[in-house]
Amino acid sequence: MSSDEAVTNLVDVVIEDNIATVTLKRAHKRNALNLALLHELQSAFSSLPSTVKVAILTGDGAHFSAGLDLSELKESTAAEGIHSSMIWYEAFHKIQFGRIPVIGLLHGAVVGGGLELAASLHVRVAEADTYFALPEGQRGIFLGGGGSVRITKLIGFSRVTEMMLTGNVLDADEGHLIGLAHYVTEKGQGMKKAKELAGKIAQNAPLSNFAILNALPLIAEQPMSHGLFTEALMASVTQSDPEAKERVNAFLQKRASKVTPV
Repeated sequence: MSSDEAVTNLVDVVIEDNIATVTLKRAHKRNALNLALLHELQSAFSSLPSTVKVAILTGDGAHFSAGLDLSELKESTAAEGIHSSMIWYEAFHKIQFGRIPVIGLLHGAVVGGGLELAASLHVRVAEADTYFALPEGQRGIFLGGGGSVRITKLIGFSRVTEMMLTGNVLDADEGHLIGLAHYVTEKGQGMKKAKELAGKIAQNAPLSNFAILNALPLIAEQPMSHGLFTEALMASVTQSDPEAKERVNAFLQKRASKVTPV
């Protein structure tokens, strides 16, 4: 097993074989997101080597992320606020629409901007101590990191409205029930599950993974006729890839396993 490690002030990247583990490193601030961390996060995902096929994103310490570092709002103007949101959008866009799938390992607080970040990830594993909240209404602010779009697409605008108005806190099981998490594990077992999923995802054809990350969101936004045409194009492109041809042949020749219940 090969291992490589890169450490910055706010983001830690460890690579083992074809899986990268990216860790937010502001534990003393409950991994609250400031602009410096977002720049480093975007840089970390932009510079992953081509050998990496999947990433796991988590937070150091007791929490995934408690949200926006509110100290950055104290003296900001409206124009500065817009520019800050654009930085959030660019960082999360790089994760959601990048080359590789990203699994979120969630624990502790996944609150406000932390939930906006989690919503940009492709698969979310929540440990039992995870809790979700959108306290923007109580802070006198509004979602500014893409959450009004991404979180609403996950759970619907009515639930987002209720969470923002009331500050209601959801536990891991409640979050799983409404779609904020795909899996829930016992405390301390999340990384094991994340690595298990990462191993499966890394075995997929890279072109298929790329199409899933980038075509599915577009199709979801398109009228049916446009979406079906986009689907046909992506199906044709992926099926023509040499690796896809080999995988299909392996299945036809009974060299590949069939889909069976776990």
